[in-house]
Amino acid sequence: MASKFVASLGCFICNESWGPTSPRPHYPSMPKYPKGQSPGDEGAEAKALFSVSGLTCSACAGSVEKAVKRLPGIREAAVDVLNNKALVHYYSNFVTEERIREAIEDVGFEATTIKQDDNIANDISQSTLWGSIAQVALATEEAEVYYDPNFLSYNQLLQTIEDTGFEAILLSLGEDISKIDIQIDGFKTDHSLKIIAKSLQSIDGVQEIETYPELKKISISYKSQLTGPRTFIEVIESSGSGHFKAMIYPEDQGDRDSHRQHEIKQYYKWFLWSLVFTIPVFLTSMVFMYVPVIMKVLDIKIVNMLTIGELLRWELATPVQFIIGWRFYVGSYKALRHGSPNMDVLIALGTNAAYFYSVYIVLRAANSKDFKGTDFFETSSMLITFILLGKYLEVLAKGKTSEAIAKLMNLAPETATLLTLDGEGNVVNEQEIDSRLVQKNDVIKIIPGAKVASDGLVLWGQSHVNESMITGEARPVSKRKGDAVIGGTLNENGVMHIRATRVGSESALSQIVRLVESAQMAKAPVQKFADRISKYFVPLVITLSFATWLAWFLAGKFHSYPHSWIPSSMDSFELALQFGISVVVIACPCALGLATPTAVMVGTGVGASQGVLIKGGQALESAHKVSCIVFDKTGTLTIGKPVVVNTRILNSMVIREFYELVAATEPRPLVEYAKKMKEDEENIIWPEAENFVSITGQGVKAIVKNKKIIVGNKSLMRENNIEIPVEAQEALEEAEGMAHTGIIVSIDEEVAGIISISDPLKPGARQAISILKAMKIESIMVTGDNWGTAKSIAKEVRIDTVVAEAKPEMKAEKVKELQSSGHIVAMVGDGINDSPALVAADVGMAIGAGTDIAIEAADIVLMKSNLEDVITAIDLSRTTFTRIRLNYIWAMGYNILGIPIAAGVLFPFTGFRLPPWIAGAAMAASSVSVVCCSLLLKNYRRPKKLDELEIGGITIE
Repeated sequence: MASKFVASLGCFICNESWGPTSPRPHYPSMPKYPKGQSPGDEGAEAKALFSVSGLTCSACAGSVEKAVKRLPGIREAAVDVLNNKALVHYYSNFVTEERIREAIEDVGFEATTIKQDDNIANDISQSTLWGSIAQVALATEEAEVYYDPNFLSYNQLLQTIEDTGFEAILLSLGEDISKIDIQIDGFKTDHSLKIIAKSLQSIDGVQEIETYPELKKISISYKSQLTGPRTFIEVIESSGSGHFKAMIYPEDQGDRDSHRQHEIKQYYKWFLWSLVFTIPVFLTSMVFMYVPVIMKVLDIKIVNMLTIGELLRWELATPVQFIIGWRFYVGSYKALRHGSPNMDVLIALGTNAAYFYSVYIVLRAANSKDFKGTDFFETSSMLITFILLGKYLEVLAKGKTSEAIAKLMNLAPETATLLTLDGEGNVVNEQEIDSRLVQKNDVIKIIPGAKVASDGLVLWGQSHVNESMITGEARPVSKRKGDAVIGGTLNENGVMHIRATRVGSESALSQIVRLVESAQMAKAPVQKFADRISKYFVPLVITLSFATWLAWFLAGKFHSYPHSWIPSSMDSFELALQFGISVVVIACPCALGLATPTAVMVGTGVGASQGVLIKGGQALESAHKVSCIVFDKTGTLTIGKPVVVNTRILNSMVIREFYELVAATEPRPLVEYAKKMKEDEENIIWPEAENFVSITGQGVKAIVKNKKIIVGNKSLMRENNIEIPVEAQEALEEAEGMAHTGIIVSIDEEVAGIISISDPLKPGARQAISILKAMKIESIMVTGDNWGTAKSIAKEVRIDTVVAEAKPEMKAEKVKELQSSGHIVAMVGDGINDSPALVAADVGMAIGAGTDIAIEAADIVLMKSNLEDVITAIDLSRTTFTRIRLNYIWAMGYNILGIPIAAGVLFPFTGFRLPPWIAGAAMAASSVSVVCCSLLLKNYRRPKKLDELEIGGITIE
């Protein structure tokens, strides 16, 4: 079971050992044999087991699996993210164990060969996940955990997260599990609630039930394809002889938003209280010294050399240090207990050094009649205040990075109009219900201006629906009986009745939200750089801080610099201490940790809003390096819906009778064309086809009206010893020359006619290829269609390199060939036969209207099914990675320049030093600046050249 939690992660730095977020992705197997080799050449099958370090999630597993499967001679590869192992079956004549290891390391993971163990190997091949595995996303402050409910409950997971120092709430219970809270009124005892829970547990599809008597609430986890909330309410209200009343539990806003708002309010409150105490400390130490009257009062001695000002600052700084700053102590303790020092440790060290040194000064002044010293209470209190201000601004900014998901989630309408139909399909009742109560097979009424309540099929009516919020398609789409509609889209004109087909977690909107969330959780390979640095950052900074203090202290003790360098308000020890504290508090690993995930999060969100679904940081990173794109033809460069453009009958048969025989064999475009010849008939009935046989890639055979009908290509005719006359050959050549596909029709073993069908080129295809050339990206077409048609289409779109009559494995081989020549290859396709090539490519792009298998195998899904989004995806990737580079330059440059300045490198030459409180303010600002830099991606606009394209719809008659 998968559960998603939102956690208040604070300054959680990416140096922990993460587990995977999902089971290993199942990519289609790649071809076994290298180009030019054949079965029999492979030699012995071998098996290698590797230990792979750096695996964090399913995206990482997918990277390793794809990298290995691209190699020649790989039979199968399985990656176990839980145990950080990869098992590879390969043919030793084609590839070596060392080459496989290098392929794994090429995608950013360290791999070592481990001793073979068949039991381990079998465990990897047939692994079942138990215990728990997880991934934490810093930018979203979310954790996704896969666990076996037989071993763990999500409440235990929540407790574990809280034990490590972070607050957590449950967001969801998995991709195929929906969860809903229901309020129950009318029960008097807990026993009544248990009876209700028992009744609900008997419903097919209910997974888990939790009761909250004090809140009058019951939480139900269920499978939406089997049951739904309306059923639960009916069962509840029938359980108590009409005494119980049930409704969806009222929520002001989603858990995700409420948690975010709570966190923002919490930081704001802490900052304000800190400010209340810090301002007087700042005034008494930095401002009032220049106001003689007030200064005299503050300098009044209470005990020995202890003054009113020192005592006042101590009293004011203490609540800031130990009450408002208590969270840093808790965070430091838990981080050190788990062996992963984080930002809290640096803050606690810096503020404690300043505070307790100041306490020492105060106590010594109280016990001495001639001691003169300066306290640093303003340093500790101002540090905490500025850090809290920085965290407040950071959570505000990070909240904006997840706006894409929030907007998607808010697309679902609040209410829906439920229709009750009689046996003849007539409406007998209308009822307005909460949209969360819609269940599978419900009939919903959609009026003009209303949002579609769920995914479904149109039963009655016609209209135009604006789907831009889901697909990014700007033009309204015509809908009529039988057409599919998407939940959350806007009905523009006309009333429709739809039957709900997918609700809850099954809906397209939920799946898109899940895909975007998953993409934002997955790390980009470039982030490993920051993770490695973060692992050693805090210990290194502490070492540098101590070294800085020691160097300045020894230099002062042995008079290595002029005494005039020491400010009048302190001695050499205090000067050294301030330099050391400044180094601790200016260093900021958080900026490094946020550089990649925030940019990836905003980039994938922007892509989703434009109909380009990018499956994670790795796809986004690979896309910006693409130098060559391999296009499928049918359904990718072309519409994918062939139409009849010409018919040439070679005997005396009437065209209506000819098409009646052809249509009986059921080739789809021919049937649609034949229907137009019988438009005057209400119920079209075709002759019965007997002994029907379909030959993949060639055509069909059948007996119709006692005539032997064969419809197909040349090879099918040759196999059946049917001679193709010269007239037919000319018709076929003419068709191919016009980029049409010629279909031969044989009746009783004689060629009776040639039907030319054409798959129209997609609008804007030629212009899209031209723009890609301007972007210095080479375009290649690989298709299973014949050479004549392939060359004609390629000429029309101006693609120079063509591979035709290619089987699925040949497409994948072509991708590998291009990769071996140094190209970073993207594959754009839509069919099952494109899946191996989509997997083999560095970036697989699936046309949104394509098959589920192609979409599953791809790294990027183009929802609008047009080629302009290929350009958008690549351009967005380039823009995002430019932003990531800027983030890294800022984060690295900030630390590289800031730490030496804080250590006093400029002080001997310029007299400039960085007081700890200013260093703390700079540290707080660094994370905010990185997040804001990423947020600028929200202003992304696709290339202007695309706006100039006239990509209109195409109508097929």
